[in-house]
Amino acid sequence: AIYTPVARFCLRHGKLVIVMALAMVVLTIPAFLRLGSEFMPPLNEGSILYMPTAFPGMSVTEAQHVLQLQGKMLHQFPEVQSVFGKAGRADTPTDPAPFSMVETTVVLKPESEWRKVMRVYPEWIPVPMREFLKTTFPMRRITYQELVDEMDSMVRIPGIPNVWTMPIKNRIDMLSTGMRTPVGVKILGNDLKEIQKIGEQVENIIRDVPGTRNVYAERVAGGYFVDFVLNRKQLARYGLSIAEAQQIITSAIGGENISTTIEGRERYPVNVRYAREFRDNIQSLKRVLVATPSGAQVPLAELAEIRMLEGPSMIRNENGLLAGYVYVDIANRDIGSFVRDAKKAVADRLNVPKNYYLVWSGQYENMIRVRERLKMVIPLTLFIIIFLLYVNTRSAMKTAIILLAVPFSLIGAVWLLYFLHYNVSIAVWVGMIALMGLDAETGVFMLLYLDLSYQERVRQGTMKTYQDLKEAVIHGAVRRVRPKMMTVMAAFMGLMPIMWSMGTGADMMKRVAAPMVGGLATSFLLELLVYPVLYAMWKWKFQMRKGNAIISKS
Repeated sequence: AIYTPVARFCLRHGKLVIVMALAMVVLTIPAFLRLGSEFMPPLNEGSILYMPTAFPGMSVTEAQHVLQLQGKMLHQFPEVQSVFGKAGRADTPTDPAPFSMVETTVVLKPESEWRKVMRVYPEWIPVPMREFLKTTFPMRRITYQELVDEMDSMVRIPGIPNVWTMPIKNRIDMLSTGMRTPVGVKILGNDLKEIQKIGEQVENIIRDVPGTRNVYAERVAGGYFVDFVLNRKQLARYGLSIAEAQQIITSAIGGENISTTIEGRERYPVNVRYAREFRDNIQSLKRVLVATPSGAQVPLAELAEIRMLEGPSMIRNENGLLAGYVYVDIANRDIGSFVRDAKKAVADRLNVPKNYYLVWSGQYENMIRVRERLKMVIPLTLFIIIFLLYVNTRSAMKTAIILLAVPFSLIGAVWLLYFLHYNVSIAVWVGMIALMGLDAETGVFMLLYLDLSYQERVRQGTMKTYQDLKEAVIHGAVRRVRPKMMTVMAAFMGLMPIMWSMGTGADMMKRVAAPMVGGLATSFLLELLVYPVLYAMWKWKFQMRKGNAIISKS
């Protein structure tokens, strides 16, 4: 009752239908170009990893104070269940973290216990409808991104830029690219001081790029050291060897583990060294006594020159060059457009010296790598689909008609991504590739019923006029719309629950399902409208005119 008059109208105005379908495809292109790009969609792990980075030279006492202060501020949020902070690295070579890198794991409560905030409806909604929605649905739960933004605005300590990420995601990023932020810049060269200078310039430039929440350039040449220059003549005068003098410096000043205390399953090292007041300044270090073979106690100042030096806090090496990192934490922007603007700003305002190089890394590096891979995977997928369709239909025209479902499906896929504010990511491309297979299935199904209806009338000898062809097309398209709709709806209803899922991993699965949901809707509707028109045109102009059916045009 609904589809029959629509199908007859489309067959009467075939050229208009085709032009309108092409116009819809063209109008989708601007929406696709406005979609952002990212490597992987956000995956809410139920916790936050807060990773501020201090300047080199922070003392243990100050680090402890900063950790406690940050923990108190983070505990003020009602969504926070527990906070645990760590500075420095564990006793393992798998965690080469400098002492200035703080890691605070913030475990969140279930989202059902988060605060409620007022909903804000867009201005384009009519005023009566907006007032109705405000009255009916006034409150909503605070989102993860809003919570992080609030934490970032509250936890502000001078000289310690913030970085917000998630524990598992951070480990994967650091293992794959070395960056603990979504975007980073690697500066490669031969001189650490020049690398630090370039990094500070890049930091100042990127800070002005829209979307930058925090940016920090490593002070790779800004470490502080106490240097002991031993006087060999004085050591010989007192009968001391260099190894004996270094042993005193190592054990008494630096500290040395002499034992381990065992308390059940717990193990604690016992470290012995001078009390803090005997080693907290240069003058105190000069008064450290060194025992000689004769039994005399000699001040360290008699045996060595003690001085403060600046040097590299940590040395990185990549591709045979020294490296320094600039960490960039972004908010409310996709990675692709942010890096594009940041690259342009750096190129316009920074003159990189000769033999120094900038490498954009982080998730952006993975995104570019996967984009190059997709340039091979997507054409290969299309080729396989085309090959299988041609082997099945033995007709280039039928294959071309079936493949029209691909641009038709892109209309719904792109616009649904646009309205949901989803960026193009690996998950979205996976959904797009899966959508191609679904499009081929629905296209073959539609063309099958049109062919069956046409061949049935040819066998009956009733395929003589264009009106007979139209009736055959109407019969194949309309009379069998139920099994076609059942086929599409089975896939459609299987995908819809994913769009309403809220658990861990739902963010990624929604990006996979969204292109298929939107694409199935538009491809099926446009197949019902456009396929009959194209099929009738093809049969009438290229087959019936060649004598495959007896015609007498009225």
